[in-house]
Amino acid sequence: MSFSVEPEQAQSPFVLALDVGSTGTRGGLFDATGLPVRGCRLKIPHAFTTGSDGTTVIDGDQVADELRQIVEFVAGSSQHPIAGVALDTFAASLVGVDADGNAITPCFTYADSRCSAEVDQLRQTLDEDATQQRTGTRQHTGYLPPRFLWLRETDPDTFGRVRSWMSLGEYAYLKLIGTTAAGTSTAAWTGMLNRREGTWDAELCALVGVEVEQFSPIAHPSQPLTPKLAPLHPNLADAVWFPPVADGFSSSLGAGGTDSSSIVAAAATSGAMRVLVDGLVDDLPRGLWCYRVDENRSLLGGALNDVGRAVSWLQATLRLPGEPEVLDAALRADPSPLTPLVLPWFTGERSTGWVGQARAEFHRVSAGTTPVDLYRATIEGVALSYQRMLAQLTQAAGGAQRVLATGSVTAEVPGLLQVLADTIGVDVLPITIRRSTLHGTAMQALEILTPETPFAPVDHGDVVRPVAGRETHYRERVAAFADLYDKVVAR
Repeated sequence: MSFSVEPEQAQSPFVLALDVGSTGTRGGLFDATGLPVRGCRLKIPHAFTTGSDGTTVIDGDQVADELRQIVEFVAGSSQHPIAGVALDTFAASLVGVDADGNAITPCFTYADSRCSAEVDQLRQTLDEDATQQRTGTRQHTGYLPPRFLWLRETDPDTFGRVRSWMSLGEYAYLKLIGTTAAGTSTAAWTGMLNRREGTWDAELCALVGVEVEQFSPIAHPSQPLTPKLAPLHPNLADAVWFPPVADGFSSSLGAGGTDSSSIVAAAATSGAMRVLVDGLVDDLPRGLWCYRVDENRSLLGGALNDVGRAVSWLQATLRLPGEPEVLDAALRADPSPLTPLVLPWFTGERSTGWVGQARAEFHRVSAGTTPVDLYRATIEGVALSYQRMLAQLTQAAGGAQRVLATGSVTAEVPGLLQVLADTIGVDVLPITIRRSTLHGTAMQALEILTPETPFAPVDHGDVVRPVAGRETHYRERVAAFADLYDKVVAR
């Protein structure tokens, strides 16, 4: 537990950081250097409600109550007054709220895919390339424009009763402090922010049947809110509450991706590659998104649906060896041209092709192919998917000096990092601190509260370097992957 500090050694000011993820809500106290204060942390597990039709939702009031419990616990555990509260949530959430400020819909999550038909409808209606340059996003089930169309068509009565549309973080703030705003990154992740103007996109709003006035005001991280309700604990009497932000922005900051010299490769249930850049990125490649995150910066990147999810499928489906070292050795071994080629999209493709209906393909599997071969092949497919994103990131933002790897899969499947380094031809530095997203959320608030205080360096493992002599194999695999994709997915 080197990346933490005892309460007696902690430096003020203090921030209470909150994170709402897909498996739970957590919170902790951080000091001015960004170190978590020991003994001031709590997690409450939860799960999405899912259905075979693509339903993936959660109860917004349940999450608001979880946040209330955590705020009261952490504030009560602190020996110091708290200067600010900061919150991140999973991105692209949506709650419909009535005139009394109560949720009348579940919280729809980024993973709810019931609006796939509306994605096709939008692609036929609007100029998707022009819309992407304006909003930073393609049309996909993870964004709100198709979700609004789906809601309007499938439940027009409820749609008509909604007074305000909010993200999960905005709704929780309304319940906890009596006021709300959408953080810039939260607004950007909806797919409905005009990133150049920093306003809700009027053209998209009109197209999907919502009013700009139904959305919360947009606030940069430098524009904290003053609660309108009584503080939840005396230690919060003078605290400001920073506008809710998207977890992807927090994850990148918390792992050390604080400028364009470092690309962050996140590998958890899903995956992403992100780089923080100055400005807005004028010519955005089709395979990437670009989210404005504050007055002057944007987060450029792409995402994969299936990283940890692919590993879980392999473990549940194949007769893999029980010894982890066998699988690790298979990933670190020299690559073979006989290894099958895998397009690893078990739940659809996001970057770079945005084919939501794509599914995994296993190519050139023979009678001699073993479960370990399929394991290696799928991990290679994940690494090749990252490579496709990196190629476009380099095109838009230039080559980064290093790739920072974060997320649970980097610890659970360490051999993935060697395959990734070999595939992309760049050094990979594993970031080993836990709860990097929570750390990044605290950093955003501390940048405002105490800009003169340097952050403590994050813990990391040894650099993983590409192995000499493997370049030719992976150049051929990149070309073969692209050829298979063009024939099977992009047909």
